[in-house]
Amino acid sequence: MNITVEYQRINLQIESNKKMILINLLIVSFIALIIIDLIIKCYPKSKLLIKPIRYKIKSNNDFEEVRCEFEIYNSSSNKETMIPSLNSELNFFNKKDVIQFDYKKEILIDYGDSKKNITSYWPTIIVKSNSSVKIYMKFIFKKYLVDNDKFLWLKINWKHYGHFGLKINQNNFLLSNHKTNMKYRKLIHHPINNEYEAIAIKTNILGAFDDPIEIIYKYCEGIIRKDDILVIGETPLAIMQGRYINPKNIDYSFFSKIYCYFFHPTSSLATACGMQLLINKIGITRITLSLLLGSLFKLFKINGIFYRMTGYESSLIDDISGTTTPYDKSIVMGPINPKLYCKQISKVLKINTAVVDVNDLGGVKIVAASNKSIIKILHNTLKNNPAGNDDQKTPIVLIRKKHN
Repeated sequence: MNITVEYQRINLQIESNKKMILINLLIVSFIALIIIDLIIKCYPKSKLLIKPIRYKIKSNNDFEEVRCEFEIYNSSSNKETMIPSLNSELNFFNKKDVIQFDYKKEILIDYGDSKKNITSYWPTIIVKSNSSVKIYMKFIFKKYLVDNDKFLWLKINWKHYGHFGLKINQNNFLLSNHKTNMKYRKLIHHPINNEYEAIAIKTNILGAFDDPIEIIYKYCEGIIRKDDILVIGETPLAIMQGRYINPKNIDYSFFSKIYCYFFHPTSSLATACGMQLLINKIGITRITLSLLLGSLFKLFKINGIFYRMTGYESSLIDDISGTTTPYDKSIVMGPINPKLYCKQISKVLKINTAVVDVNDLGGVKIVAASNKSIIKILHNTLKNNPAGNDDQKTPIVLIRKKHN
């Protein structure tokens, strides 16, 4: 009897030890993930940002002149960063075709207290912490920007040098002549049902120079009616907010290479760069927990837990090739604060508005809306995707009652 009791006691002790070991392993793993997140967050990196301010297209006889203004800001609180080189390159697009053309360019650096013209040699400049410099670029070329299917794609190749080492970046900006297309706006009418129709407004391809409030207002001016609902795609809004990035600018890690294998090959998180953007946003700890719980719920045939836990932005990342030319070589992230944007544009236009993510398979995701009452209407009216999912250049859609 004593032997049996002792045997049971030993078994209970072993089981208890196993549980303690498992609990300790989980605690150690969790702490390790937090440490990794802290290392990634504190790892030395460049904090130089280039922000587009404005551009202007001026026609003069047979030539056109494009002037661009940028601000390069160092958001570091205590580290200065150097720019040992910066050069620009213009590509001219006619629809999807790149056309070689000649142009002259000038660059001016504005330090605030002094200015310097650059001809061919870029002098190494220092951007001190919490300060900025302005860059002005001028391009002169023969007339090309005639209609909405033509635009310029500006590439800025520059190097960052500092405590993080040497970093090579490329930033891209779209330049087009909106005035021509706004003057002859094309409206595409899509009948939906007996009660509603959709009116798609054709625009130029939008870019980071375009103010998301001003540009939508100008394209909609004189078209909107009282009870219309304005719908804008989440990708065009994100692009206007500058929420696209060249993969060259992403320092992807060992972890992003591993984690991306957990996703379907067509997912935007199935690449190291797409995954790294999510890691930078929410951290490895949250992603790991979301993957574990998502896998657990899948056993019970409950899908989508990962995306609910990681937030709406994780499902709105569009990897390269997922967006229209020329953004097909960039990764586009979800828009910043779409709910606030809806409130702002709704106040300006005096109608209800929404930011949506719609595909040609009937999927309708309302990212944000100015009024909850329009959500059901949008789910019913956007199933056929009146904006299109290809290259229609109709990011703005008005949902209108037919009896108005």
